[in-house]
Amino acid sequence: METKEFDSFSERKAFDETKAGVKGLVDAHITEIPRIFRLPEGTLSDKKPSASSSDPAIPIIDFADVHVSRELVVEKIKDAAGNWGFFQVINHGVPLNVLEEIQEGVRRFFEQDPEVKKAYFTRDAAKRFVYNSNFDLYSSSLCVGWRDSFACYMAPDPPDPEELPVVCRDAMIEHTKYMTSLGVLLFELLSEALGLSSDKLKSMDCMRGFLMICHYYPPCPQPELTIGTNNHSDNSFLTVLLQDQVGGLQIHHQDHWVDVTPIRGALVINIGDFLQLITNDKFISAEHRVLSNRDETRISVASFFSTSMLPNSTVYGPIKELTSEENPPKYRDFTLEEYTKGYFKKGLDGTSHLSSFKIGKNT
Repeated sequence: METKEFDSFSERKAFDETKAGVKGLVDAHITEIPRIFRLPEGTLSDKKPSASSSDPAIPIIDFADVHVSRELVVEKIKDAAGNWGFFQVINHGVPLNVLEEIQEGVRRFFEQDPEVKKAYFTRDAAKRFVYNSNFDLYSSSLCVGWRDSFACYMAPDPPDPEELPVVCRDAMIEHTKYMTSLGVLLFELLSEALGLSSDKLKSMDCMRGFLMICHYYPPCPQPELTIGTNNHSDNSFLTVLLQDQVGGLQIHHQDHWVDVTPIRGALVINIGDFLQLITNDKFISAEHRVLSNRDETRISVASFFSTSMLPNSTVYGPIKELTSEENPPKYRDFTLEEYTKGYFKKGLDGTSHLSSFKIGKNT
């Protein structure tokens, strides 16, 4: 057993030291994936969605209706956040060219000269711009995900433009501007869906941090043996995801995996762990994953409203107005930094970190 663990660590380290990521393996024209990427046998027996075509799909909410009937939109968000933890929004006010430009910027970064790209490679999460493959490379217990990523905190302390790669710099700054604006509206509607004043969540600093993580999932020669991103829920209050048309994102809903079908110009919104915790389970943070595919590169841009690993002394717990004698707090108080450290240490191992904060749980 020890030898197997040592081999896995050594192979992960050797892969990491190439600084070329999964894209480097694909560029080397491999036909078999290295064993560190292989899921335990049987793990993906449920790879195809078990929900039939007659089953309900993830809610799609038209934000053009906000100006016509805000109450109706709030009701739809309440239902989606409480029953699914996910919904797609259309007519959200972010121009299509802004969404397309950030996707192209991500592609330009990952497909540029490998030596230029390697200059940004780091495992130091304190760096302004972090490019690597799998943040949990050394802690993931199942397998290494078939993806490369870069991450950057765009708030509360925005980077100097010179700290961002020139190939995606303008696109990142522009995308952040629109995501922040959309975030204001989303948190207002979510607050109202909880029966609270529209500024409640924003006043709790839920929008204080903004972390952009961009993923590049290259084609995989053996997609049935691995996964792009393993089952997980998000370490955030809220995540706004831009996905391309390739597909592969699935969410876990009522014991089934359900495809999040790409809609051109739409954004996928999902409730993060922090929001489930402070709403005392009124909203749910659903598990989701990304499958690999043989033929196409998938690109996604995730905007996390969270200060994550940044120093933040604010203590969070279930919102007082949402608890009562009949519905007491289900979670203990926590800081985002404390939660995130545990989340990172655990890695995307297919289990929820949220359960560690339940009151009455032996830890």
